[in-house]
Amino acid sequence: MYHFRNDYSVGCHPAVLEALSAVNAEHVIGYGSDQYCKECADLIRSLCKAPQASVEFMIGGTQTNFTALAAFLRPWESIISPVSGHINGHESGAVEATGHKILAVRTAANGKLTPAHILPIVEECKDPHLTKPRLVYISDATETGGVYTKAELTELSLCCRRNGLLLFLDGARLGCAMASLPNDLTLADIAELTDAFYIGGTKNGAMMGEALVITDPALQGEFFRMKKQHGAVLAKGWLIGVQFQALLKDGLYFQIAQNAVDVAQYLQGGLKNLGIPMMADSPTNQIFPVVPNSLLPHLEKLCTYEVWGKADDTHTVIRFVTSFATPLASADGLLKDIKDLT
Repeated sequence: MYHFRNDYSVGCHPAVLEALSAVNAEHVIGYGSDQYCKECADLIRSLCKAPQASVEFMIGGTQTNFTALAAFLRPWESIISPVSGHINGHESGAVEATGHKILAVRTAANGKLTPAHILPIVEECKDPHLTKPRLVYISDATETGGVYTKAELTELSLCCRRNGLLLFLDGARLGCAMASLPNDLTLADIAELTDAFYIGGTKNGAMMGEALVITDPALQGEFFRMKKQHGAVLAKGWLIGVQFQALLKDGLYFQIAQNAVDVAQYLQGGLKNLGIPMMADSPTNQIFPVVPNSLLPHLEKLCTYEVWGKADDTHTVIRFVTSFATPLASADGLLKDIKDLT
């Protein structure tokens, strides 16, 4: 059985497990006030070239999203997001439960927002009877594998700043976005162009954890209290700091993301060669083949995957996802089996 369901179905990278084991018997102060979290926060600030940034360690992506957005917004303020954005489609109303409306925008298949999506909403919502757009939410990579270039993110950032909007980047799959061929962004670029973003660990080698980087000083005050109120403070907080140190100190984070991207791209190219089209070309570790419905029962015996949606009456879009632990041999084996079937 080949495994392509998602990028968090294995525990963690061996180096992360080794780092956790090394500190397992230590008695460490809790709630993120330990030396490991402090050292890791300094490391992240250095990598981002953002000495003024606040670094907040959280457990998962949904928790990070709704806690941060609740902290950054006043009660009447709303969020502009792609329809495909994780906060809109995969978080069971977590953001809305904090009292903030999501203004969802239909985008191209790549899931990327542009100023052309944002400006009409800003204009429409000048009516004080409506919620006031205050924050733009994007993901890199997007839910469909789209990757922002530096030019695109710069244009978006300028648009937000000219219109009094905050820019928040969901980085659950930031490692794979940065390992992809179209990427020309650095962590320093992202820190400069956004007001807050996070470096995803759960989907790139960590047992669990996200590192939220708040670059705008105006958004940093009392953030710990908001974390605590929203159940986002881990008593054993050092466990996340230790993991991110192991991933970031020698560039391991980006090396293992490169494996995930390389295997996915190999698989995508091989499927195309077999005549299987993609819903949209993805340069990251997620790919979206459009397969005949008749093939699905056979695929279920060969591999794990997720159904993404209906393409037409006889075809289904499925999603294959690779991770740091996905060997190239799995992609090769699946391609050979599918070739035999077709």
